[in-house]
Amino acid sequence: MATKTKYHHGDLRKSLVITATEMVTEAGIEGLSLRKLAERIGVSRTAAYHHFTDKNDLLCAIAEQGFSQWHQRVNEIFSEKELSNEEKYRHFVYAYIGFATSNPSLYELMFGRVIWKENNSTEALKKIAYATFNYQVEMTKLWQEQGIIIREENSLRLAQVTWATLHGIARLVIDGIYAQDSQIDEMCECAVNVFLASTHNAHCIK
Repeated sequence: MATKTKYHHGDLRKSLVITATEMVTEAGIEGLSLRKLAERIGVSRTAAYHHFTDKNDLLCAIAEQGFSQWHQRVNEIFSEKELSNEEKYRHFVYAYIGFATSNPSLYELMFGRVIWKENNSTEALKKIAYATFNYQVEMTKLWQEQGIIIREENSLRLAQVTWATLHGIARLVIDGIYAQDSQIDEMCECAVNVFLASTHNAHCIK
């Protein structure tokens, strides 16, 4: 039987999100419920419902945490002073695929249909999700200014195409179509080379 533990208001919410994330990782989204979550932590269902109105509210909170983790990882890459601009771009691509494939259930919540298809996202989730993508748009503009990727394309559209490419690779791996590490690395490297080469090709055409 779970041991009852006293939590401060903020501590319980944090514990609920952390434990719920673990449960989703272990058994998928279907294996999560507020009742099971409350039992696992050792609190009443009433205490859990005090922080989350329903399962969707809880799933959105888990997704928020995912976006926060990813945003922190990206910041670490771009703050690495020893890396060249090209190396930062390469690390970004590899990190995206690595994050997605290492956390498939979390990634599914962040970018999948469970939340977004039915427009079930909370305002807090929308805020951090849009902020994360806008950050990528700003980085795309910077990469263009640095001459890393093609300058002639619209920054928003280029950011969307980059994201779509990485999301496609991630889904292929998560869905089990590609599973070998060598294949994943080669796809990542190919994506990097394609986007970096677009700058050289654009200059040659001129």
